[in-house]
Amino acid sequence: MRLTLLGTGCPVVSLDRYGPATLVRTDRAAVLVDCGSGVTQRLVAAGCPGRDLDAVLLTHLHSDHLVDLYQLIVSSWHQGRDRPQRVFGPPGTRAYVTGLMDLWAAERAQRIAHEARPSTRGLEVEVTEIADGWTLDLDGLEIAGFAVDHRPVRHAFGFSFAHGGKRLVVSGDTRPCPALEAAAQGADLLVNEVFIHREMPVVPGVRSAETVANVGAYHTASTEVGKLAERAGVRLLALTHFVPPDCDGQALLAEVAADFRGPVVVGEDLMTFDLAGGTLSYGRAVLSLPGT
Repeated sequence: MRLTLLGTGCPVVSLDRYGPATLVRTDRAAVLVDCGSGVTQRLVAAGCPGRDLDAVLLTHLHSDHLVDLYQLIVSSWHQGRDRPQRVFGPPGTRAYVTGLMDLWAAERAQRIAHEARPSTRGLEVEVTEIADGWTLDLDGLEIAGFAVDHRPVRHAFGFSFAHGGKRLVVSGDTRPCPALEAAAQGADLLVNEVFIHREMPVVPGVRSAETVANVGAYHTASTEVGKLAERAGVRLLALTHFVPPDCDGQALLAEVAADFRGPVVVGEDLMTFDLAGGTLSYGRAVLSLPGT
């Protein structure tokens, strides 16, 4: 089982960190978690175009996690996809997808008529709305969804994946909560979002003290993520969804490592964790992963 960080950013635009998106693969299945800005480019760069996805999981319905869903659908069709895109998400996902497809219906009809491609099946979307405890088995890749605490967002989920005796957990957007800690117990890899308070000062005209407090309150602070991973006894912690995206990685690593005794990775776009092989790949670099 392999996990690739496709996008490690947030709503703040970054040239280095694209919108939130994570790819989980086995030899028989490919699953995309979230569909942030630039995801179609990152999928191609990771060697898994949207054509090849078996499922798209949405953690919640914030714009930065689903803004490129329509681009994914159309680009997958252009890549030769001949089956519907399967989308699993919280309550409200069906209405969102219906509205999205209706918005682009005229443009899509024109493309279909003019481009004369062999099939339109790849432009279809099958939506399943999920609840706490939802599960799915994709050719031996066992997936489970669990509710997390991203209030005032009413429905938000994290996901766990198990295959070949290994298990990884993707937190989704959440403040520290018992459900995430329980799901992560003993996991080989926890991929967790992080909010760095010290790098989010008040900026007149951009964000107020209330902005910083409110946004920080429904994310996992850099002062808390290591403690959560330590309590859960995870073997490896990888950080993603950086707020802000241009944070000081060295300072962040030192802060989190002070609370967590295992290895900590400050994630980057297109970084891949191979749990079966026990390696981390980034560009041409390949490192062994202790404890996996």
